[in-house]
Amino acid sequence: MSTFDTFERINEADLHFDRHNPRLVEFGLRTSSSDEEIVKILWDAMDVKEITLSIIASGYWENDPLIVSRENGKNVVIEGNRRLAAVKILRHPDKYGKLISSIPKVKDDLSNQLEEIPALIQTRKESWKFLGFKHVNGPAKWGSYAKAKYVADVHNKYNIRLEDIGQQIGDTHKTVQRLYHGLMVIQQAEDGKVFDREDVIKKTFAFSHIYVGLQRDGIRNFLNIKDASEESKKPVPKTHIKKQLRELCIWLYGSKKDDIQPVVQSQNPNLKQLDQVLQNRQAIAALRNGEPLEVALELTLPVSRLFEDELLTAKRSLVKARGLLSEGYDGSYSLLRIAGTIAEIADDLYEEMERKQKPIRKKRRIKEIDSNV
Repeated sequence: MSTFDTFERINEADLHFDRHNPRLVEFGLRTSSSDEEIVKILWDAMDVKEITLSIIASGYWENDPLIVSRENGKNVVIEGNRRLAAVKILRHPDKYGKLISSIPKVKDDLSNQLEEIPALIQTRKESWKFLGFKHVNGPAKWGSYAKAKYVADVHNKYNIRLEDIGQQIGDTHKTVQRLYHGLMVIQQAEDGKVFDREDVIKKTFAFSHIYVGLQRDGIRNFLNIKDASEESKKPVPKTHIKKQLRELCIWLYGSKKDDIQPVVQSQNPNLKQLDQVLQNRQAIAALRNGEPLEVALELTLPVSRLFEDELLTAKRSLVKARGLLSEGYDGSYSLLRIAGTIAEIADDLYEEMERKQKPIRKKRRIKEIDSNV
């Protein structure tokens, strides 16, 4: 801790949630979000109920003060937002009770105890090491977006080397570079107005899609992006922001405004498939024309592979139909005609394949004869 730290007791009404907290941003909250919105997400996703019940049972534990930064005349809680939420819920049940499941009524003496909360006054720059140790890879781990946001803030605002940040939070230099790389790409997309985190289809922002995707050659080449090792604040060239970066964000996250579903529904296997598509011009054109990912993916495969897959699929379907014949066929003439058509197609297919096979067999026999001479 800094020698300039001061310990104070601050009225809970004068303590404010940190709207720049990476974890809160990860859940789609913005600087304009209300206290009610923040309390709701903290309660639903971050175990505030457990803290609230603990305070009711045992009182507020004062040996672990909040960390507060004085910013624009406000006391902003940069460490301890969950505890602050618990305190506000207990002191203002009429305001927050309707947002959460019921909790026991708080006695007056506990409410009075919670009126002032112990806090340690620090700047964000002074506290970055502690916050990184506790949250990034410590007991209260952040997700990949929150971790990347923390890394980028410390690096860009305080000029701390990425290598030093990695050593502090227990990650390799390469991992920290990749997190930073991914966030800078998202920042470029937002600054270029080709992407908005509030416009994504899913409730939470899957930052890992871009973070992991940028490690794949197809996606990297599609964006013509700088390598993560360069630690650039603007890794995507200007020429590729309005079109390629916008398209990639749509394919990864979709758009509520334009009613477009993302082609990457799950990271495994869709991200790998998208990377494969982006290495083929014809497949990219199909994706741009609104074709499903699986259709675009087929265009990247050799025709011989597609033919084999379709043949095996047909065989599996026919074997399954044969097993259902005794109980599934009711004597319908239309179904009989369908089976007849299938038989005709199969005969035609076999004859054509056999015709193409004869020259191959002939060549093989000639080679065998030549090898024996």
